[in-house]
Amino acid sequence: MTSFDTTPQLNVWRALLALAVVFVMLATSGWTALHSHRAPSPLQASRSAWEHGSITGHKLPDPDSDPELLARFFTTLDAGQRSELARRYPLAVGNMNGAPVTLRYAANRLALKHERTVERRRMHDNRLSALGQHDAGRRMHRYEALLRKSRKILAFDPNGSGRVAEVFGDLDTARRVSVVVPGVDTDLLTFQRTYKQYSAPVGMADSLYRAERSADPGTRTAVIAWADYTTPSGLGIDSATAMRAAEGAVRLNALVRALPGSAEVALYCHSYGSVLCGVAASSLPSRVSDIAVAGSPGMRASNAANLGTTARVWAMRDADDWIQDVPHMEVGGLGHGADPVSKGFGARVLSAEGAKGHAGYFEPGTESLRNFAEIGIGAYRAVRCAHDDDACRTGLSAGASA
Repeated sequence: MTSFDTTPQLNVWRALLALAVVFVMLATSGWTALHSHRAPSPLQASRSAWEHGSITGHKLPDPDSDPELLARFFTTLDAGQRSELARRYPLAVGNMNGAPVTLRYAANRLALKHERTVERRRMHDNRLSALGQHDAGRRMHRYEALLRKSRKILAFDPNGSGRVAEVFGDLDTARRVSVVVPGVDTDLLTFQRTYKQYSAPVGMADSLYRAERSADPGTRTAVIAWADYTTPSGLGIDSATAMRAAEGAVRLNALVRALPGSAEVALYCHSYGSVLCGVAASSLPSRVSDIAVAGSPGMRASNAANLGTTARVWAMRDADDWIQDVPHMEVGGLGHGADPVSKGFGARVLSAEGAKGHAGYFEPGTESLRNFAEIGIGAYRAVRCAHDDDACRTGLSAGASA
């Protein structure tokens, strides 16, 4: 694999850490105050319509209600009534934690079809620049790809750079669920890639699902490619702080709490996604059995014990990953703290042999992917540790109930 000089990236990172201090001072002094008045986003408009809507003469429940309450509400409706709500409020239903997952898939298909039509019109809108028409075309083609019959879209928000989540497998019958949490520069257009496909959420999740099925075809698993949070853009100020991680942690917590059934959940957190998982760890439900991080700049904790979770914490980093040269520190909210693969952190350190760099952890044939799959099916004694002492398997039994 071609190697790249990461020195410029690291210099930019360090420079931005310094600039962020100035930025924060200006912001807190009111120098950067901005005031904007924007029209509601499509999702906000759909939620607002839901909040003022009714079915069979009864007001609809608050879309932010506890997922269990919303799940009970949907059980009181027949199939026709559920379909009617999806048709009337596709984005609201498609993103509603507690709605049946199959209904969410159907609602999001309707929303995607609508947005595809919008972007197709914009492609030929003479009021837009050539670049604007080109961007509309890119989004239209992304929507077409997401609308393929086999795809199961669990969440979709077209606003801004866009958010989306996709399911591989059957969430309703899965005994174990894996959630892939990606890092910076992830949005609607980078959700899936043809070139370097395993560096994007769709490729990561599909690769993990196939690896889990190969490792144990008898274990019912499902994998979610979860790009349903606003990620930092590049190695800028947002990526040096936990602001985006804190916002994403709330959304991740809501997702996990709304998953159907009682399957155990494993989180696979890549790069900045590991910051999010670290911030979310203490509030996640006990069904989260494992948190595995790869290429992590830190988890906003000095050690694994301080994450405040009962989940097993795993970490890996390839020897060629440039993230190792990013300072593992946290000062005044900048930086993300201790290195998760360091001995003092206390995570179970896994082999990432074959990963080749920062974006290669889900590549088929790598030790990193094999380890992820073994965790996903609960075969903890089958993982390969990064060090010869086998410390990462200490205290683990061979069965899936470990």
